[in-house]
Amino acid sequence: KLCGYLQKLSGKGPLRGFRSRWFVFDPRRCYLYYFKGPQEPLPLGHLDIASACFSYHQPEAGAAAAGDEPAAFEVHSPGGAVTVLKAATRQDMTYWLQELQQKRWEYCNNLDAAKRDSRTSPTPSDFSKGLVAKDNPGTILSQNASAERARNILAVETSPTDLVGEQAASQPAPVQASAINFSLKQWSTEIKNSMSSLRKGNNENRRSVFYTTEEWELLDPTPKDLEDSMALEEKRKHLAEGNKGRRLTSSAFPFDFGRIPHKARRPLKDMIGSSKNRTSSDSSPTEWCSGNGNRLVSELQLKYQSQQEELEKLKKDLLSQKELVRLLQQTVRSSQYDKYFASHLCEGVPKDTLELLHQKDDQILGLNNQLEKLNMEKDSLQQEVKNLKCKVGELNERLGMLMETIQAKDEVIMKLSRQLSECEDSTSSQSGAINSPTATCTNKELQELDRLKDNLQGYKTQNKFLNKEILELSALRRNAEAREREWQAKYTSLEAKLCQIESKYLILLQEMKTPVCSEDQSPAREVITQLLEDALKAEPSEQPEQAFFKPHLVSEYDIYGFQTVPEDDDEEKLVAKSRALDLRSLSLSENREISTGVKWENYLASTMNREMMRCVELKNLIRSGIPHEHRSKMWKWCVNLHVKKFKDSAVPGYFQTLLQKALEKPNPASKQIELDLLRTLPNNKHYSSPTSEGIQKLRNVLLAFSWRNPDIGYCQGLNRLVAIALLYLEQEDAFWCLVTIVEVFMPRDYYTKTLLGSQVDQRVFKDLMSEKLPRLHAHFEQYKVDYTLITFNWFLVVFVDSVVSDILFKIWDSFLYEGPKVIFRFALALFKYKEEEILKLQDSMSIFKYLRYFTRTILDARKLTAIAFGDLNPFPLRQIRNRRTYHLEKVRLELTELEAIREDFLRERDTCVEKRDLISDDEEDS
Repeated sequence: KLCGYLQKLSGKGPLRGFRSRWFVFDPRRCYLYYFKGPQEPLPLGHLDIASACFSYHQPEAGAAAAGDEPAAFEVHSPGGAVTVLKAATRQDMTYWLQELQQKRWEYCNNLDAAKRDSRTSPTPSDFSKGLVAKDNPGTILSQNASAERARNILAVETSPTDLVGEQAASQPAPVQASAINFSLKQWSTEIKNSMSSLRKGNNENRRSVFYTTEEWELLDPTPKDLEDSMALEEKRKHLAEGNKGRRLTSSAFPFDFGRIPHKARRPLKDMIGSSKNRTSSDSSPTEWCSGNGNRLVSELQLKYQSQQEELEKLKKDLLSQKELVRLLQQTVRSSQYDKYFASHLCEGVPKDTLELLHQKDDQILGLNNQLEKLNMEKDSLQQEVKNLKCKVGELNERLGMLMETIQAKDEVIMKLSRQLSECEDSTSSQSGAINSPTATCTNKELQELDRLKDNLQGYKTQNKFLNKEILELSALRRNAEAREREWQAKYTSLEAKLCQIESKYLILLQEMKTPVCSEDQSPAREVITQLLEDALKAEPSEQPEQAFFKPHLVSEYDIYGFQTVPEDDDEEKLVAKSRALDLRSLSLSENREISTGVKWENYLASTMNREMMRCVELKNLIRSGIPHEHRSKMWKWCVNLHVKKFKDSAVPGYFQTLLQKALEKPNPASKQIELDLLRTLPNNKHYSSPTSEGIQKLRNVLLAFSWRNPDIGYCQGLNRLVAIALLYLEQEDAFWCLVTIVEVFMPRDYYTKTLLGSQVDQRVFKDLMSEKLPRLHAHFEQYKVDYTLITFNWFLVVFVDSVVSDILFKIWDSFLYEGPKVIFRFALALFKYKEEEILKLQDSMSIFKYLRYFTRTILDARKLTAIAFGDLNPFPLRQIRNRRTYHLEKVRLELTELEAIREDFLRERDTCVEKRDLISDDEEDS
C-alpha cells in the first residue's frame, strides 16, 4: 500500500513552511489523503491524483549529492492549485512520483472498463479467505500497447526507504525545519483528532510518557563509601589550596543514588523538579561569584577552608574518643577478672590454679592488643594499596599521553619527510615547478567535468520523467475524450428512453383521468403491460464496445452472491428491482463523501508493529461498517478474540479431528443437516445447488460442531449462521465463529430443543420495547399483535434473510465485535425506523402483514446505525443480564407446569379407554 511520510508546504506569511504529514493513497477514488500522523482518524485534506500532473526541479549547483538531500516535487491540481511536497531523499521522491503516476494510469484506464460495479475497488482486493473471495473479478484494463512500451522504456527503477510503506508508521516523523506543526486551516479536524487520541490512550491503558520504568532513591551511605568520600574530600582540599585562583568546586556528596527497578513509579516531573533544584543549588554559588567579583570568591574560599579545618578537628577528636573508649573497655574487663578471682579465692580455690588463670588472662589481653595492632596495620596497608592504585592509574594516564605524544611526533616526522622529498623533487626538476599551475588547473577542470556529468545525469532523469508524464497525460487526455464521447452517446440514449417513458406515462395519466373505452379495451391496460415488460426485460449480453450505450444499474447477483431479482414472481421481481435501484442510488451517494476505507487503511497501517486491541476508535470504525476487502481479516480477529481460551485448551488439529470423526461415524444430527443444506440460502449462488462449493463446507462445519457439542447437535438456524460466516471465513474459522455465537455470546439452551434462551430473549425484548418505544408497544398491545412471532427469527439467526444484504453484514460486523447486545439494538432500531408508518395502521391484520416484510424496505444502513447506536442510548448490558435472569426463572416455571400437564394427560390417556387413540405431536414424529 502506498503510504508514508512527506513534508507539505503550507501556511501563509511567517508561518509558511514545510510540515510533516502522513500520506495514504486511496485506490477507490484515486485520492491522496494526508493526516497529521499515522494514528489520526480524520484526514486534514486530500489531493485528487486522477486529474493531477507532477513535476520537479533539478537541484542547483553546489547542492548535496543526489539521493541524500531532501527533494521537493509539485502536484498540479485542476484550477491551477499547486501543492509542494518534499521527500526525505531524492530516492523517496522518485519512488513517490513513479507510484503516483502508476496509480493514476491504472485508475484512469479502469474508468474505461465495462460492467464495473461502483461499490468494488478499481484495484484488485487482497482477499485470502471465504467464498466471496472467489468472486472478486479481475481488473479490466484497456491497455494501449505502444503507450505501455514507451512507459516501460522511460521508467526509472528505484526502491523506497524506511519512510515509505506501512512499516513507516512505526518510525518517528522526520524533523522539519518549521517548529509549528499545527494546521490553522484545518483546526477543527486537528481538535477532533486530538480528542480521539486522548480517548484512545485512556481506553487502551497505554503507559504515559510522564512516568519512568525505573525509580531512583536516596540511600544511606555505607561506612566504606563514607571513608572514600572523606579521602576524596581531603584530596580536593589540597587541590583547592594549591589552586586558589581557579573556580570553586563542590565537595563530594556523601550519599549514593541506587536503582530500585521494582518499586512504584514516580512521576517524571517530580524527578525533573528535584534535578532542577539540585542543579540550581550546585551552580548558584558559581554564578553568584562570577556576578559579584573576586571579593565574594575569596570569602567563600575562606568559609570553605574553615569548614574543612573544623571537619579535620572533629575527625581527630573522634579518633581520640575511640582510643579512650578502648582503654576504658580494657580497664573494665581487667577489674571484672580481678573481682572474679577474688571471690573464688575466698571460696578456697588452689593458688596454683589462680596463678595459671592470671597467666592465661595476660596472654589473652596480649593477643587482643596484638590483634588490634594487626587490624590497624591492615587498614593502613589497604589505604596504601588504594593510594598505589591511584598512582598506577595516574601513571597509566601519563603513559597514554606519552604514547599519543610519540605518535603525534611520528606523524609530524613523516609529514616533514614527505614535504622534504617534495621540496627535493621540486628543486631537482625545474620543469615540474613550471607545470605545477597547469596541474592545478587540470584538477579544477576535472572536478568541473564531474559536476557537469552529475548535472547531466540528473537532467536526463528529469527529462525521462517529464517525457513519461507528457506521454501519460496525452494518453489519458485521449482516453478522456473518447470516454466523453461515449458518455455523450450514453446520455443521448438515456434521454431518448426517458422521453419514451414520459410519453407512455402521460398517455396513461390521460386515460386514467378521462377513460373513453371499456375496461377490457382500455389503452391504459396496454400501456401498463408494455411498461412492465420493459422494466422486467432481461438485459442482453453486449459487446465491450457497446457497453457504454446502456447503463447496467442492477446486476444479477450482489457482491455477496445474493440474487438481486427473483425469477419466479413478476410482482416480487418488480419490487426487488426497485429495491436494488434504491440501494444503488444510496451507494452512489455514499461514494461522494469521504471514503471510510482510507480510515481503515490508516488504522491498519498504524497496527503494523503492535497487536490489534480493543479501543473506542476501532469500535466506531466497526460500527460504521468494515470495508469489503478487510472483512475477512477483521472477522477472523474478532472470532479469535472471543474463543482464545477454547483454542488454547484444544489440541492441534482439533477441527480436522472432529471432521474426520464425523465422516467416519454417522451422527444422529447428520440426517437433519443433509435435509437443511439446500434450504439454507437458496437465493445465494454459493449454496444454490448440491455441487456448489459452499454446500460441502457448510456440511463439514455443521458435522464438526455436532460432535463438539452433542447437547445441541444440530438446530435449525445454525446452518444459516455458518453460511454467512463461510462467505468471509475458511471452514475452521467459520467453525470457531459458530462456537463464538453458540457458546460465548448466547445464553445456554438458546439452540437446544426447548429454545429456552430464545424464549427468554423475546420477553426481555418486550420489556425494552415498552421502555424505549412506548407508543409503538402500546399500539401493538391495543390491537393484540404478538410481534415476537416476527422477531424470534431475528434473534435466532441474527437477521439472516430478514434485512437487505448490505445492512445484514454491517450488523454482523458489530455483532462479532460487541456481542449479543447488538441484536437488541438493531431490533429496536428497525421498529423505530418505521415507527410512524406502523402507527398509521389501524387493524391487527394489516399490522401483522406489514411486519412480515417491512425490514426488507429499509435500505439506509447509515440512518439505521445512527438510530441503533445513538438514539437508543443508554443501553447497559447489565440491564439485559438482569432481565434475562428474571425471565429465565419464570419461563422455567412455566415449562415445568406444562410438563406436569403433559404427564397428567399421558397418565389419564393410559387409564381411560376413550382417549387411548389420542397421540401427541412428538409421538407422531417418532
